[in-house]
Formats: sequence, structure tokens, C-alpha cells
Amino acid sequence: MQRRTVLKALGAGAWTGAGLALGGVGRLLQAGEAAAGPPALAAVKNGEPEALFDSGIQAMGGMGRFVKKGQTVVVKPNIGWNVSPERAANTNPRLVRRIIEHCLQAGAKEVYVFDHTCDGWRDSYRTSGIEQAVKDAGGKLAPGNSEGYFQTVAVPKGRRLREAKEHELVLQADVFINVPVLKSHGGATLTVAMKNLMGVIWDRGEWHSNNLHQCIADFASYRKPDLNVVDAYNVLMRHGPRGVSAADVANRRSLLLSTDLVTVDAAAAKLFGIEPDAVSYIGIAHEMGVGRKDLESLTIRRIVL
Repeated sequence: MQRRTVLKALGAGAWTGAGLALGGVGRLLQAGEAAAGPPALAAVKNGEPEALFDSGIQAMGGMGRFVKKGQTVVVKPNIGWNVSPERAANTNPRLVRRIIEHCLQAGAKEVYVFDHTCDGWRDSYRTSGIEQAVKDAGGKLAPGNSEGYFQTVAVPKGRRLREAKEHELVLQADVFINVPVLKSHGGATLTVAMKNLMGVIWDRGEWHSNNLHQCIADFASYRKPDLNVVDAYNVLMRHGPRGVSAADVANRRSLLLSTDLVTVDAAAAKLFGIEPDAVSYIGIAHEMGVGRKDLESLTIRRIVL
């Protein structure tokens, strides 16, 4: 399949209590405090999905920092499962809608949303609420259910993963925004930003039998999104990645944003209630130079709504 096929076809201080304890971590900016530039991480708490993102993207320099007039944007949520939003197995549809709205307001020509789902893609898109959210916001849904949509790419810095088949929309996009939901995962410990990239590749089954954590870090060395937005409004605390019921979910009403995959995943681990080193791929990616897990050395903007 030619690379343009899909496009043509579709036309401060600390957070206390259970959660992200950032007291004494990094250079914490209070609301209203000036900084030389955008922080390494923005952490927003105590809001609804729309308000969380509005505040977070402003702290990161505004969507205009990432999206320019006339550009094509790909937004990659987690839409892997045919379950409703309250189960928190997929990215919150309200957050997805708000991100698309900001992209279009910044001048994006087109905003595409897709995932290589685990359950049937049509059912997952619909039941997750993301299909309607994308339509309401003026975005475009794309499928990820056929190998023909994927192109083989080299992973030159990979240790176990030397190549992968990546969705052509990501290859073609001017801007790539990664929007995982924070949740537990039986094989990877956590699903966050790096793990969510498995939804842009076709041949991910091989990763599970080839050192999953190393493969996650390997692919992250190749594919670095322009922006990572971690949905922690509702967090699936157990029985991930699909969950069993709403009883598995904690309402954290939080959001994390960073351009660094490793930084945002390390902060997400803290928010989940574990140390970053408990998630093997975070440490591996840090050691490989993919990004930084040393939150104590980074500038963090903390916002409580």
C-alpha cells in the first residue's frame, strides 16, 4: 500500500496523599511564577478533563507551540477495549475531544485519531465514547485494523527490536500527540506513554515473546511524540489492561503533560503509587538516553484547580 493511502481514503509544591508526591522533586513552579521556558513536566490536579487540559497545555506553552497552521495532526489515545468510559481502560473521550479542539483552534488542517485496538475496532471506537467525541470535535477517525495501513521502519538504536511496522498516519503526520490512559498492566506493570506506542504498530505480538520491556524502550528510542498527555482522571488500579468493573477504578482527576516519554512515565508511576524503577521499561529507556526519569533534576509546573 502506498504511504498516502489512508489520508486519501479518509479524505507547585507537592501533591499529597495517594497520588503524585512531588514534594522536594525537581524545581517546582507555583501558579503564576515565571519560568525561562516551558517546564519539563506539567502536572494538573482537581479538575474535569477539559479544565485539566486547558490548564496543562497553557503551562506547556499553548497548543500553538506544537501545532502550526495547515499542519496534519495525529492524536493517539488508548482505544484498545470495547468497554465504556467509566471502566477507565481507554482514554477519556472528553479529554480526546478537548485536545482535538485545541489543535483545530491552533490552525491544524486535519486531526486524525486512531488505535490498533485489541477488541474489534468499530466496537471499541464506539463503546469507548471516542468515536462520538472525535466527530463532535471535528476530527477524523482512522482504522488500524489492517496490516496494509502499516509500513516497516528501522529501529536503529534498538537492542532487541530492530524494526517494526508503524501506522502510515504517524509516519505522514506533521504532529504526533500521544494520549495514553494511566492504568495497570499484567505484563508491563503500567500502561502509560511508552506502552501506548504499541498501538501505532502492527506486529506487537512479537514483543511479548522478545523481552517486552526492552522492546517498549527500543521503540521509544525511535518514535518520540511531539507531546505526551497522560489521562489520569480515572485510573484503572488493578486487573489491567482491560479491567473487570468500575470497582477497579480510582478517581484521581489528574493530568500529566511532557514532551519527554520517560519523564511523563516516571511521574505517572509516582501518581499510580509506585516508584519509576518498579516499571522496568522506564529504567531501561532512561539508561538508553530516550529521556529522563530523574524528576528531582527537572522543572515541574504543578497546578491545582
